[in-house]
Amino acid sequence: MKRAIRGGIEIGYDDEGTGPPVVLLHGYPFNRTMWRDQVEELKRHHRVIVPDLRGHGETAVTRSVATMEDMAGDVAALLESLEVSRTVLGGLSMGGYVALAFSRLFPMKVRALVLADTRAQADTEEGKQNRELQAEKALNEGMEAIADGLLPKLLAPETVSQRPDVVKRVRDMIVATEPEGAAAALRGMSQRPNRIPFLSNIIVPTLIVVGSEDALTPVADSELMRGEIGGSRLKIIEGAGHVSNLEKPEKFNRVLVEFLRDVEV
Repeated sequence: MKRAIRGGIEIGYDDEGTGPPVVLLHGYPFNRTMWRDQVEELKRHHRVIVPDLRGHGETAVTRSVATMEDMAGDVAALLESLEVSRTVLGGLSMGGYVALAFSRLFPMKVRALVLADTRAQADTEEGKQNRELQAEKALNEGMEAIADGLLPKLLAPETVSQRPDVVKRVRDMIVATEPEGAAAALRGMSQRPNRIPFLSNIIVPTLIVVGSEDALTPVADSELMRGEIGGSRLKIIEGAGHVSNLEKPEKFNRVLVEFLRDVEV
């Protein structure tokens, strides 16, 4: 594990392999280890950088709200410290929200984009209220309570019933997250704007990936992004839920490697 500093906060990250850079941003309430299978695959031909987003893993919590722009700024500072001027940028779920914010703030730094199990719409009023309730629950009851309610929504039913290793891996990441970091991220996600009008401004090659059984950001959300981002491609990972890279790593890696090869031609 390595650390970088931005505005007085430490950013934990891994930096493996050599070649064209790829940055992967994890979802809520996880950490950079969620990309372990992708790092192992990609590092043979790429430089793979996986940071912990603000308030998660080994990156510090700074305040009660961690906006997607805050996190995008952290990623930009990390890349500057690593002397990476342009990269393929990927994000899953909350990581996708951060990737979209990064693309708007730092478009010249993005060579290509990967949006996995995420969406461009803002939260509804009900969604914002639910995030605040979850933030209070995390602070008052701890992350064990969050894990118990969240796991069935994150994973496909088959994964829950037949893949105890995946269930444990996801649960371990959730309970390892600091409640303050989780609450800050929940409140930051609730503040994010509607990005649909921005999507037509994305002109870099874009891969959209979604699990066929994603209950949190269903296939329709990905189809909407595909329709708005010119030239983008959509790949559906059959049998996967919201964390498609963990549930079906071989399938996820296959579409990711294929996309990267096309980008580099």
